[in-house]
Amino acid sequence: MSNLRSPLSIAKGHGSAGEGTHHFWVQRVTAVALVPLVIWFCFSLAMMPTATYATVVDWMQSPFNSVLLILTIFASFYHLALGLQVILEDYISNTNTRMFSILAMKLLCFFFAALGIFSVIKIAVGG
Repeated sequence: MSNLRSPLSIAKGHGSAGEGTHHFWVQRVTAVALVPLVIWFCFSLAMMPTATYATVVDWMQSPFNSVLLILTIFASFYHLALGLQVILEDYISNTNTRMFSILAMKLLCFFFAALGIFSVIKIAVGG
C-alpha cells in the first residue's frame, strides 16, 4: 500500500495539479457576480429606447454606470477565460498544443478586456 496514486495517474505519469477546486470556485463566483451585473446592464439598455450616441455617452459618463460596466467587462472576460481553459484542457490531448492554446486564449481575453475597460474609461472621462 505504498502507492496511493490512481491507475490512470500511474499510466499517464501525471499527478493532480492541485488547482481544480480553486478554479471551480472562482468560476462559480464570477458566474454569481455576473447575474446582477447582466440584469443591471439589460435593464439600463432597455431604459434607453431612443439610444442615440449622445444618450449612451451621457449614460456612460455617470460614475455609477461606468464602474458597473467595467465590473461587467472584467467579470465577463475572466469567466470566459476560465470556461475556455476547462474546454481546452478537456479536449486537447497534446500537452504543447494545449499549453499554447491556453496561453493564446488568455492573452486574447486579457487584450479584449483591457480594450473594453480602456474604452469605457475614455468615454467616461470625456476624452
